[in-house]
Amino acid sequence: MKKTLIALAVMGASSVAFAASNVTLYGVVDMSVVGSKANHVGDATVAIESGFRNGSRWGIKGVEELGNGYKVGFVVESGFNADNGTSAQGGRLFGRESQVYVQGDFGKLGFGRFGSLASGTGSYSLLTGWALGTSYTQGSWNNVFGTLRVNNAVVYMTPSFGGLTVGAMYSNSDAENDDSTKKWSENNHYYGIGARYASGPLTSSLIFEVQQQKAVVDNKNAKYNVDFGVAYDLGTITPMFAYRYNWQDQGQKLNTFGLSAKAPVAGGTVKAGVRYYLGKDESVAAGEEDKLRSWTINAAYEYPLSKRTTVWGYGGYADGSKVWKESLDKGINGWSVAVGMTHNF
Repeated sequence: MKKTLIALAVMGASSVAFAASNVTLYGVVDMSVVGSKANHVGDATVAIESGFRNGSRWGIKGVEELGNGYKVGFVVESGFNADNGTSAQGGRLFGRESQVYVQGDFGKLGFGRFGSLASGTGSYSLLTGWALGTSYTQGSWNNVFGTLRVNNAVVYMTPSFGGLTVGAMYSNSDAENDDSTKKWSENNHYYGIGARYASGPLTSSLIFEVQQQKAVVDNKNAKYNVDFGVAYDLGTITPMFAYRYNWQDQGQKLNTFGLSAKAPVAGGTVKAGVRYYLGKDESVAAGEEDKLRSWTINAAYEYPLSKRTTVWGYGGYADGSKVWKESLDKGINGWSVAVGMTHNF
């Protein structure tokens, strides 16, 4: 259970107290033992890792009721590595999320830094269709391109209309090292629009995103991303299907297909999925291999020790060919197993 924050710090001679009814301290601590090996290269390794299942974090969120159904709120969320105490997200104080929002009958309007519509993280993600979500590193739906968080962003989410919610997002600085002081035409940009439908046992989403990375990369052509996902709860099992298409001129064009499911077993939950990557890399030199091929199989079992603590185990294998045959990235080519515990507060 999330605990209400009664008071937050004393700085110098000043103290700041928050009303117990509207400010909350929360967080996640995720720790595991992970064994892994990249195919064809090196030896297997064993290490204690933070965030293999869920990113370790702490955050503060609050809301003020304005009356007539309107309210103003904020979320600040900091990622950290529980195994060594260092900050995550490049050392940002609130690297996972930092936003203020206004909400009412019109929907929700937010400003700041947060996960994109297809990131699978944060307050505004619409992503669905993959049983393992963005958890378990190798099994994450975002393991090839990473999770995208955007800076200097504005987002609008509609109210639910019969189970349908539509979102639109724009960012003037989507890259971690972007200099947002540059003029608009030279800066990085993110545009996203998507919809999520949830009614009874059916959940589905469709998301379209564009990234223009002009400030920090050699290939300045826009990247495009389409995500489709669907899940149907049959009671004893929830089968899911996910599809993603990424493309960029003079870069990668990649199709990702995922079939997965989750089901209650022995008081816990089994999650499993298979995924296939099929694409081409136009950035390689003429005459060199340009085909992208890989498949993965992933399975996890999660058991709740209590309302706030989950123990879990995971195993995954990925095999790459063509360009990815000798890849050192375990998300594309190699195996990993892990056991761990996730505590929420």
